[in-house]
Order: sequence, then C-alpha cells, then structure tokens
Amino acid sequence: MTPTPRLRALPGPDQPPTDPTPDQHESSKGSSTVEQVGRRLRLTSAASITLRPTHWLWTDRIPAGSIVLGPGREGIGKSLFCAWLTAQVTNGTLDGLHTGRARAVVYAATEDSWERTIAGRLLAAGADMNRVFRVDVTHPGADGARTVPLSLPRDCTDLAVEMGTHDVALLVLDPLISAVDSRINVNQEELRGALEPLATLADNTGAAIFGLAHFNKASGTDVLSRVTGSRAFAAVARAGIAFARDPDADDGSCVISQVKNNLGPLDLPSLRYRVEPVTLDTPEGPAQWGRLVMLGETDRHVEAIMRQAEQHSGDGEDATDLADIDAWLASYLIDRYGRAPAADVLKQGGALGFSKAQLYRSKKRLKISSGKGDGWAWTLPDIPPP
Repeated sequence: MTPTPRLRALPGPDQPPTDPTPDQHESSKGSSTVEQVGRRLRLTSAASITLRPTHWLWTDRIPAGSIVLGPGREGIGKSLFCAWLTAQVTNGTLDGLHTGRARAVVYAATEDSWERTIAGRLLAAGADMNRVFRVDVTHPGADGARTVPLSLPRDCTDLAVEMGTHDVALLVLDPLISAVDSRINVNQEELRGALEPLATLADNTGAAIFGLAHFNKASGTDVLSRVTGSRAFAAVARAGIAFARDPDADDGSCVISQVKNNLGPLDLPSLRYRVEPVTLDTPEGPAQWGRLVMLGETDRHVEAIMRQAEQHSGDGEDATDLADIDAWLASYLIDRYGRAPAADVLKQGGALGFSKAQLYRSKKRLKISSGKGDGWAWTLPDIPPP
C-alpha cells in the first residue's frame, strides 16, 4: 500500500526557486555579523532510522518514489513510450509494485497539443483515459486568472497533494527540462534547487517520476553526459532509460537500455520496440497516431549503437548528424504508413537542411527499399499498410 504523502515545506509560488541565504543584518555596534534565523542543527542517531526497501513501478527498471530520466534523440518514439507506460500503469498491467491494480497517472507535456497529439497517443496505447490527468496551473494576474505551465519547484507542494488525492503512481514530464522554473538556469548547478524538491515529492508520495530528456550536440558514447542541460539532471535521477534507433535492424526498430540504476541491477537486457501507425475516429474524421509496440529483449545496447555511429562517421557526418537524419527519415515514413514518394522525401528533407547524399545514405542504413508504381517511392520495412 502506498504510504500517505508526508509533505515537506517547499518553495511557494512567490518564493525564489533557490534556497534563501541566511538573513544578514548589522549589529548595533556596526560590525557585520550573520545570524541564521529559524535554523537549528540536530544530530540523529543512525540506530533510530527505520530501513525501507526499494519498490519498483516497473520491476528493476523504474523505482517507485524516485526520479527516472529518459534521454534520447528526437523522433524515435520517446513520447510514445510515455504513452505506453501510462497505459500499463492505468490498466494495472505493468510488471511491478502495482501489477493487477490500476493506478492513476499525471501527464505534464509542453511540446505537443493534447487535442491533436497526446490524447490520441494515449488512446492508441490503450490507456484508461479516466485515470490520466493533465496538469494545469492557474495564476492570478491583473486581467484575472490565467493558465500557465507547471513550474518546478514552486508547484511541488500542490502537486504532491493532488497526486495523493487521485491515487497517482506515475508523474510523466515530457520533457523534464520544460517543467523547470524559467528563472532557473538549467545549464548550471543551481538546477539542483528545482530537482531536489522534485525528488522529495517522489519520495513522499511513493510515485515514480519519469522525465524525458533530449541529447545535446556533443559527441561521445556516454549517454548521460549527452543530456541537454546541467549534469544535475543525471545526478539527481536514481535511474535512467535511454532510447536509440538501431541502424542494423531490418524493421526500423529502436532499442531501450538501462543506462543508470542506483537502486537496482544495471545489467538488464535491453528491449526492442517498433512504432506503428494507428487510425482513430475523431469528430472531424479519421486521424492517425503512432503506437509503440514492444518486441521483446535484444542483445543490442544504446551505448553500443552510439559507439557504432561514432565509428562510422567518417563520411563528413558526425554521430549527431547520423542520428538526426535517421530519426527524421524513419519518423517521416512511419507517419505515412511506412511509404512516401521519393521526391517528397528529398524535398522535405532538403527543407530541413539534409542533402540528397545524406538522405540516400540514411536510406541505406535504415534498409529502406524503393520501387516504382505511380512513381518512385521509399518504403520502410515491415510497416503494416493502412
């Protein structure tokens, strides 16, 4: 049973995001002194501390009561993984602490529309929509209350209360960096001032917090060092699950690997997944969304894929270029049921700055076939037709 949230004092809406410095004032004699008002130091015997086990939202992969980071390139289905994870939790089908018991999920997303993107992804994944909650924050202003995005750490206390009220087992932040207070420099160590209260929220509520992260433009195969923003993202997270497209896969599939696990085993088998198109009815007619399909375990690892990309970047493209082109091309074709006219691919890719030579090399890496019907078209392998 999830314990009742033990809420701690966290920064409020009108407080600065970082810890305040002790009050400073002058003594009556004019000498400068520092007095720490309200602060008390206390020593606690380790013998009085009650031991607690680690519980797992997803066995050995996502610890409950902790922050988990999900880094990867754009266009490889990270957000679809969040939809898949949400569906598992809301249906009680995820192997772990809540197996057989459906729990609620709070989903905070800033980069996509709920009406056009997120809700469709959740429905395509099979989520229980009555157990998924969008988070909105109202902020008073001169013209009345207005809706603003979630801001951490200022909204942590209210968020913890709502999560306890609605039996929430998972908080999704897509992406994590967008939920951080805009006054905090996410590239500096001060980022800890936002993430540590978030870690406290996870610990107090027993919910797992899964935050997506993007890769920066740096090279190297250390996954966590490639996360955009301060190293604090990777340091505060207790676990990390990374995503990468496998260029050697015949079906255009991707790989999920455990790249950090402070609370459990790190040598877990990677998982392979594929993104498939799903058509849903809407009041304005049928529309298409993507759905993540798990294909089972694989001996491929995200770090090995990144290392391979580094080794094969001698044609004038670095590893980041290769990943960007491959991710875009596969995503472009998947969104069109795996097939698109070659002229359209080259035109759209060119508009993004990819040369024809780069796109043809990406076509070869992804094992995309080409054929002539009404015109030349590129087809991604093993994508079901509409």
